[in-house]
Formats: sequence, C-alpha cells, structure tokens
Amino acid sequence: MPILADPSDWIDPDEVPRPIVTFGAAMAGVGRIELDLHRHKKGQVLFVQRGALSCEVEGGLWIVPPRSAVWIPGGALHAITATGGLEGFAAFVDPAVSRSLPETCCAVSVTPLLRELLIRSAHLPALYDEGGANSRLVAVLLDEIAAAQIEDLHLPMPIDARLRGIVDLMMASPSDRGTLEVWAKRAGLSERTLARMISRETGMSFGRWRQQLGVMLAVKWLAGGASIQQAAADLGYESVPSFVTMFRKALGTSPGRYMAERRPGSSANRLDSPTEAVRK
Repeated sequence: MPILADPSDWIDPDEVPRPIVTFGAAMAGVGRIELDLHRHKKGQVLFVQRGALSCEVEGGLWIVPPRSAVWIPGGALHAITATGGLEGFAAFVDPAVSRSLPETCCAVSVTPLLRELLIRSAHLPALYDEGGANSRLVAVLLDEIAAAQIEDLHLPMPIDARLRGIVDLMMASPSDRGTLEVWAKRAGLSERTLARMISRETGMSFGRWRQQLGVMLAVKWLAGGASIQQAAADLGYESVPSFVTMFRKALGTSPGRYMAERRPGSSANRLDSPTEAVRK
C-alpha cells in the first residue's frame, strides 16, 4: 500500500479482502485535517509518528501523541481531528481476526517492534500474497497490537446537551478556572445537580474531569511544538511548577520527559523549564 501524501489517494479498507491492511500517511504543511463522524466495518489502529490527533468515539475523547496509537473497534462511530503536519500509520483489522483485541476504544503505547511492523505492512501491496511471509508478518502485527499497553489518554464525554455545552465552552477557553458553582450558574443548574450529572455521565468528579481535560490538551499542544510554559499559561496555571505537578500526578512523569521519550534524538531539557529539569 503506498504512503498517502494526498487524501484523494485513499482506498476504502473495508473493500480490501485481506485480514489486515495498513496505510501510511505523511501530510506535512496541512493546517488542519477533520474527518467527520463515520465508521468502518474493520477495526483500526491509528499510530502517530509525528504531530498529534484527537479522536472522539461514541462518548469518549482520545488524544494520540507521537509514538502512541488509538484502537477503534469495527463499527464504532468516530471523528478525527489533526492540526499541523502529521505522520503516521493506520492498520485496519478484519473482525474475523480481531477477537483478541479490546472490545472498546482505547489508547495504546507503541513499542519499537510494533512501529516497525506497521511501517513494513504499510509498504505491502494492497492485495499482498497470502499464505507466506506476508501473512506471517501481519500475524505478528496482530499479536503486537493485542499485547500493546493501554495508556490513560481518555476523556469521557457527556451526552446530555447541557453538559456538552459546558464542555464545548471549557475546551474553547481552557484557561477559564471557574469553579463548579460558576459553571453551574452558566448552565442554569444548581451546583449539586451539575455535580451529579457529571458524575453520572463521565464517572468522574467535576475537578477530576477538568484535570483530565487539561492533561489531554497539554499532551496535544506539547506534541504540536508548544513549550511547557505555553501549555501551563493556556490552561490557566499561575506557575509552571503547579502545572508540572498536575501532569506528573496524572501520567507518572514530567511533561518534558513524557514528550522527549516520544521524540527520538530530542532533549528533555529543550522542553522542560530549568526548575523542572532539576526536579527530574
């Protein structure tokens, strides 16, 4: 399958009679890519090598930074957004061979072996020969997808129209640090009612949900080239250390180290503030 440099080169993977078909995409210089709600019969693994994308799938939002991927089961309704240059791979898996894969959408880390298998499979012809080396290659690819470690880059999205209105406002202005009481008044709800609705629809408290939103947005911005200082300011944090502490609690590592591990040859110090570099 050729590497796609133009969306017009797209071939419907559901029409390719192979258990796994992989596309590579290199879309440098594209300002913004949006794929509206759609679904495929086949499940898919979207792996990002450079840039970042967001994927909303039936009640959840996933951010996919470099060297990570998102698994979308076959038949799941989803929309995809990417900004800036994007390089990555999409492997589409036939339902007949995807029984070992998760039944729900999830973000997964990508090992060097899985990355190389995706690259190799993307260079196969669409109708590659079956029963030989190519079949063994995609079989190992399937095993590696099934063994991939799940990452916590998921944000539950509410369905209630009033809550979605609040979510849209929060995502449009993430630096707004309004309290639960403030947001309840804006939505015309009592504080208790809003807290109960958020807990029921997302499984999180208001504070926990907003923190997770901040983590997701920060990962997306950092993957796009923003500095830690910029991310902290855009999320309304008064200091970089407080932002770093929040990020570390959520993902187990500092923002600089998190992104450096996803950029071969990059330096964590280039992303970190001097204070954070000492703390690592």
